[in-house]
Amino acid sequence: MSDRTMRRQVLLFFSVLCLSSALGQVSYSIPEEMAKGSLVGNIAQDLGLEVKRLQARRARIHTGDSAEYIQLNKEKGLLIIKERIDREALCGQTTPCALHFQIALESPIEIFPITVEITDINDNAPTFQKEEKNIEISESAVIGSKFMLENAIDPDIGLNGLQSYTLKPNDNFITKLHSQSDDFKKVEMILQKPLDREKQEFTSLLLTVVDGGEPQRAGTMQIHITVLDANDNAPVFTQTVYKASVKENSLKGTIITKVSASDADKGSNGEVSYTISNDVRHVFEVNEENGEVRLIGRLDYEKKRHFQINVRAMDNGGLTDSCKVIVDVVDINDNEPTIKIMSKSAIISENANANTVVTMINIQDPDSGENGKVQCFINDNIPFLLKSTSNNFYSLVTDSDLDRERASAYNITVTCSDEGVPSLSSSVTLTLQISDVNDNAPVFERSSYEAYIVENNTPGLSIFTLKARDADWNQNARVSYILEDSSVNGVPVSSYVSVSADSGVIHAVRSFDYEQIKDFHFRVKAQDGGSPPLSSNVTVKILIQDQNDNHPQVLYPVQTSGSLVAEMVPRSADVGYLVTKVVAVDVDSGQNAWLSYKLQKATDRALFEVGLQNGEIRTIRQVTDKDAVKQRLTVIVEDNGQPSRSATVIVNVAVADSFPEVLSEFTDFTHDKEYNDNLTFYLVLALAVVSFLFITCLVVIISVKIYRWRQSRILYHSNLPVIPYYPPRYSDTLGTGTLQHVYNYEVCRTTDSRKSDCKFGRAGSQNVLIMDPSSTGTMQRIQNEKSILDEPDSPLEREGLRNINAQSPVDATQCMEYQAGIILPSVVD
Repeated sequence: MSDRTMRRQVLLFFSVLCLSSALGQVSYSIPEEMAKGSLVGNIAQDLGLEVKRLQARRARIHTGDSAEYIQLNKEKGLLIIKERIDREALCGQTTPCALHFQIALESPIEIFPITVEITDINDNAPTFQKEEKNIEISESAVIGSKFMLENAIDPDIGLNGLQSYTLKPNDNFITKLHSQSDDFKKVEMILQKPLDREKQEFTSLLLTVVDGGEPQRAGTMQIHITVLDANDNAPVFTQTVYKASVKENSLKGTIITKVSASDADKGSNGEVSYTISNDVRHVFEVNEENGEVRLIGRLDYEKKRHFQINVRAMDNGGLTDSCKVIVDVVDINDNEPTIKIMSKSAIISENANANTVVTMINIQDPDSGENGKVQCFINDNIPFLLKSTSNNFYSLVTDSDLDRERASAYNITVTCSDEGVPSLSSSVTLTLQISDVNDNAPVFERSSYEAYIVENNTPGLSIFTLKARDADWNQNARVSYILEDSSVNGVPVSSYVSVSADSGVIHAVRSFDYEQIKDFHFRVKAQDGGSPPLSSNVTVKILIQDQNDNHPQVLYPVQTSGSLVAEMVPRSADVGYLVTKVVAVDVDSGQNAWLSYKLQKATDRALFEVGLQNGEIRTIRQVTDKDAVKQRLTVIVEDNGQPSRSATVIVNVAVADSFPEVLSEFTDFTHDKEYNDNLTFYLVLALAVVSFLFITCLVVIISVKIYRWRQSRILYHSNLPVIPYYPPRYSDTLGTGTLQHVYNYEVCRTTDSRKSDCKFGRAGSQNVLIMDPSSTGTMQRIQNEKSILDEPDSPLEREGLRNINAQSPVDATQCMEYQAGIILPSVVD
């Protein structure tokens, strides 16, 4: 490219026209073939926008289906060349040639149409379709005869297009250029000097065509002329211009029109043939013999609406005439509306205001007339509205309030239909996600909760799980569980239970004891993760379930290791005589505290029975003289728990009518018990010290005899102290395990124990003998081991035990009533 051409392009570049219309349209004019990166215009300045606003509003170019030749430099607000532009490839012979695109801005959404006109430069040289042409001319051709030559083709337009033809040598012919109204230039070779075949049968001419560009470009074609015999009439068309129309969907082979030319000559000189002389031969063809113009290619109204066919008629003598056929392409509705999404939001908040723009849509239908009129609509029953903002542009806006909990996403189908017959339509589906707002508080599945846990649980045991649901999403629906501060019996509830913040699982912090606490309640708060957070509360009640973890406790008769208690039964007792009552309690509750009494072992099973529910020991037959004085009963007290627990009590019964008879039998009772209990110890000791025992055996026997003699003297000569024992007045909650009757004894004592008197106070009373191995005059309290009687809340402590000093004298007139047995000294062998 020469320096002159470069200067011309620079001048064209700096003479760019920037025009802004009232509608905001900006126009530019640039030459073709500009280098990549060349400046087109300052779009920020021409639109009156700052460069920062272009960047902030995410400006971009929308070109539709066409290639993108122009790009936007958002950092400088400039339009620059992205790809080399060839005007001839882009527009062909169409003028003016322009690029149309839009600048799209967001927040708010705005569209600015941009037009860039592409001006022509002389970058193409004229060319002929053929490098050589053969022409036969009759020698009888008259001066002024015209011979149509092949037109050269120059894709450039205006001054850069074809300008002139020259023919050399020009002895017989000259060229003449005819410009027509449609800018088509027809070149003819005119005979200016008669031909003489006898002088020169063949002539070669050089046809040169030049354009008007700078620098000027040229093309050549060699013309070979053969001089024929006389043919002095040329064909003549009946019309110089033919007009026809054809639908764009016409099939190949469709006859468009028919041309006709006549030749006054006769014979072979009058035969005419038809040919097409311009560059539409890929779309149309003409029958050489009859002049019918047929369609051989495909038509598209949206690409080209008019065609001009140059038809040439030539006789056998080479004489020609020409005409043109103007073909108009008729549009049919063969294009669906095209829906282009200019800008859209994929997510919108559920608290968005009405008329919020969701997306901008551009609709294009390349058809014409009614076929190109488009109406658009969206599906029903959605809170959105489609509004027409300008020609071919629609905006999708919110029409009412949104609720993500009711619908978290919408599939919005936009359907566009043209008004052609039949109507064509197209649609596009937009997926719009609704973002969540924390507008829902967590909701518990129940208004209150009750849970059960068995006592003696392992600390950390999971009791049950709270569940609250939040209709929101993600973080706004992430529920945390919080134990509210409160107290249970003055102790913080957090020392009883804990709540897992994430799962809502309630764990026991400690092991519960039903006998100490039976139930308690607290409140738990469910709070979501929104900002600000929302919450709700629920009351939880924990009920402790009893477990059979306590053995029955025998209150009466008291089992002591130091004294032997015996119940007296007179031999005159009738059947059903109440010997005593086993009193036991169980601190458990429910069926775990239901007690039953069974006689496990007895000296004479045929004499006594135990009431299954009340623990009363009664005679089941008449007492006889054959019955042993010493009767030992083993009673099992068993609760109704699973598994059941039990306690064993030994009841010693003396079958006798007087104390001396009892004493003679019960002296060995304690000894036998101690002997049996310590049998293993004595056996081991005997093996170890057998020789020592042999030496000291006599001494031990003498000592025992003396000891028994002294005990007998004490029994009859000392003041025998009476220590009253009071069975508890224990209320019977379930009708079992309590003493239902109180048995009183009236004892009158004198200073001489042998003159003492014991009188039964009322019917159904009983006597209890207590044997104490101690030889001292003071009887200690019988209960030495820690038992239920030691508990601060036991009925016995509330009742109170009255102790009587064994050493204090008892007045002869003094009588006391007590609930107890009579203590008798035991004798050790």
